[in-house]
Amino acid sequence: MNSIVVNLMQVRERIELAALAAKREPEEIELLAVSKTFPASAVEEAMHAGQSAFGENYVQEAVEKIEKLAKLRPWLIWHFIGPLQSNKTREVAQHFDWVHSVDRLKIAERLSTQRGEFPDLPPLMVCVQLNVSEEDSKSGVSLAEANSLCSAITALPNVALRGLMAIPAPTSDIHQQRQAFGAVQDCFKRIQASHSTELGYQFFDTLSMGMSDDLEAAIHEGSTMVRVGTTIFGKRDKINK
Repeated sequence: MNSIVVNLMQVRERIELAALAAKREPEEIELLAVSKTFPASAVEEAMHAGQSAFGENYVQEAVEKIEKLAKLRPWLIWHFIGPLQSNKTREVAQHFDWVHSVDRLKIAERLSTQRGEFPDLPPLMVCVQLNVSEEDSKSGVSLAEANSLCSAITALPNVALRGLMAIPAPTSDIHQQRQAFGAVQDCFKRIQASHSTELGYQFFDTLSMGMSDDLEAAIHEGSTMVRVGTTIFGKRDKINK
């Protein structure tokens, strides 16, 4: 059996076990297969094993891959999950279904305007990225700034605010993992509770957090989407961005 197929089965089993341990339904958690640096053929193999959602970090590489797999587009959902520069927003607005890494209003405004240039496309799904561990090297707004950025995004056309994304500082300590993810969940719940009846927040349902090394802790703290790459596709080679 193909290794990608086996790896997907094993990751899905981890998700199911983590969900059950957290007294949640496994169906509540979506698996996002992070296919950055892997070829289009790997995405196609994963798709044939039942995977539909794929995450990419590098715009040029991703667009080439998306175009190469154009014939499979109806069965694929493309998520941009990496840092996004202003000069790359148009390509993302044109080719992706989701953006997880919105960390400032300027980026959201550009995505909204440029998505509007493609009237046949549905609204672009966006998540606000939090810098929960307050690392200088990471993108994202602080927990205190999240609410105001979310509010501003809901006023924009052509994008739909879906939730929050976070990448806490790496640690093998599960208690520290849960503490960081718990802080994101608390922020998410506060925003959800404060605005759930307001227009623009009706789809605010996504907590994108947890990767290969900490997905169990993330699921315990409410993650609805985990991002897993090398555990599915194998060792990653560096590429030119």
